[in-house]
Amino acid sequence: MTAPRTEFVSIAPARARRGLLRDPLALTGLVLVVFTLLVAFVGPFVAPYAIDAAAGAPFAPPGSSTPLGTDFLGQDVLSRLLHGGASVVWTSLTAALIGVLFGAVVGMIAGFRRGVIDEVLMRISDVVLSLPTIVFVLLFVSGLGRSLWLLTLLIGISHIPQVARVVRGATVEVASREFIEQAQAIGAGWPRIIVKQIAPNIMSTITVEFGIRVVWSIVAMASLSMIGQGIAPPAADWGLMVNENRTGLTIQPIAVLAPVVLIAIYALGTNLLAEAFSRRVASKEGA
Repeated sequence: MTAPRTEFVSIAPARARRGLLRDPLALTGLVLVVFTLLVAFVGPFVAPYAIDAAAGAPFAPPGSSTPLGTDFLGQDVLSRLLHGGASVVWTSLTAALIGVLFGAVVGMIAGFRRGVIDEVLMRISDVVLSLPTIVFVLLFVSGLGRSLWLLTLLIGISHIPQVARVVRGATVEVASREFIEQAQAIGAGWPRIIVKQIAPNIMSTITVEFGIRVVWSIVAMASLSMIGQGIAPPAADWGLMVNENRTGLTIQPIAVLAPVVLIAIYALGTNLLAEAFSRRVASKEGA
C-alpha cells in the first residue's frame, strides 16, 4: 500500500505551472525575460551595423545614424547591444542548469543517505567552496584557454557545492517525514524515493536556487570580462561592453548603462519567475 502523500507531491509542480500565469509576479518576470530573449535572439537580424563596423568617432553622442551613440572604437552601441545578448542568455542559463542539476543530485544523495556518503560529498564541496568562483575559473582558463563553453562549464561547476549544501538541508528535513518512512517500509529503493518523493517536495528550493545561480552566472561572466578573461573581443557581449567602455563613462554613459540595464532586466525577470514558481510549488506542498 502506497503512502498517502506520494501521489500528491509528485503532481505539485504540474498544478503550480497551471496557475503560474495568473500570478502578477510571474507575469512581470515573464514579460522581462521574453523582452530580453527578443533582444538577444531577434536583435542580430535587425541591427543596423555589423558588430565590428565603424559608425563614427569614438564615444560619439547619439545621432540620427547611431541612436545610442558609439563606443570606444566608434562602433554603433545599438548594434553591439543587439548582437551581444545571446551569449549572456545562453551562458547564464547553461551554467545555472549545470550547477543546479548536479548540485541538487549531490545534495539529495548526501541528505538522504547521510553517513560516510554525506561526509565525503560535503568535504569535496568544502574544497571547491574554499575557492572564489573567479579564482576557480582562472585556475583552468590559464592553462586551457578561455573558450566560451569552457567558461560556462567552469562557472556551472563552481555552483555545484553551494547548491548541494542548500538542497542537502532541505532533503534532511523532508527525509524525516512519515511518508518517506512508509516508502522505505514497503521496500522502495533510495533512488526511487529521491526521484519520486524527495525531489518534488523540495522543488521550491531548487527553483529558487536556479534563479539565484542565473544571476551569479551573469555576474561571474561579466567579472571575467572585466579582467580580460571572459569573452574575447571583437565579439559582442553585454558584459564585455561594460568593460570596454567604462573609461568613457563620463563622455558617453549610454555605452555602459545600456548593457547594464539589459543585464539587470534579464536577471530581475529570471528571479521573479523563479520566485513565483517556487511560491506556487510551496503552497501546493503545504496544502
